[in-house]
Amino acid sequence: MALGLRCFRLVHPAFCSSLTALTRPVSEVTLQTVRGRQDDRGQYMAYAAVPVRHFATKKAKAKGKGQSQTRMNLNAALVEDIINLEEVDEEMKSVIETLKDNFNKTVNIRTSPGSLDNITVVTADGKLALNQIGQISMKSPQLILVNMASFPECTAAAIKAIRESGMNLNPEVEGTLIRVPIPKVTREHREMLVKLAKQNTNKAKDSLRKVCANAINKVKKSKDKASEDTIRLIEKQISQMADDTVAELDRHLAVKTKELLG
Repeated sequence: MALGLRCFRLVHPAFCSSLTALTRPVSEVTLQTVRGRQDDRGQYMAYAAVPVRHFATKKAKAKGKGQSQTRMNLNAALVEDIINLEEVDEEMKSVIETLKDNFNKTVNIRTSPGSLDNITVVTADGKLALNQIGQISMKSPQLILVNMASFPECTAAAIKAIRESGMNLNPEVEGTLIRVPIPKVTREHREMLVKLAKQNTNKAKDSLRKVCANAINKVKKSKDKASEDTIRLIEKQISQMADDTVAELDRHLAVKTKELLG
């Protein structure tokens, strides 16, 4: 019995140290020194910690799933010698403002004189807005008049532009006076306006893609000014800005669609 207790006192510290090592992470590989006594002589025993690989639990994976990726937030001042990110941001915001303006002027349940202002007319002198060559007025809640007396030669082109505006308008002409009956607000008319809103949104996205492409091309031409990692970070920042703008365009389309369909 006494001999058993003596052996246990020698083994017990080593056993505990080994058990502790098994619970340590991989990066914490250390040597544990255990001192025992045997025949009144000091003896040192070294035990290496055993590497343990820690796997993510299902709960941890579920927690991380669906989380958004880390967003870029480059300091514009640090990359201004490569590209002006503030100018790129302004160009993208301009795309949003143009879409909002188009929605207000051309995608409304009730057609107003202002809806016709920026219809593009192809003339011998180039493309001009309808309000530049004709006087637009509201004759009644059901009728808009466009007086082409100042540019009678553009009357036919103006009629064509109004018909092809996508606003479901069928103008009639009396000399140099164009009569534009306002369509009734039917379900079909509402759905047509939603289709027009989607077309305008797609055009806005095309404009956004051009802004994004021009910015990235400019960055790529500056490879001699920055490292490849920096170039990639800037490109990622621009792409993120474009994604945010697309989300904003889609939001405005959703609001307009809800407004049109009621």
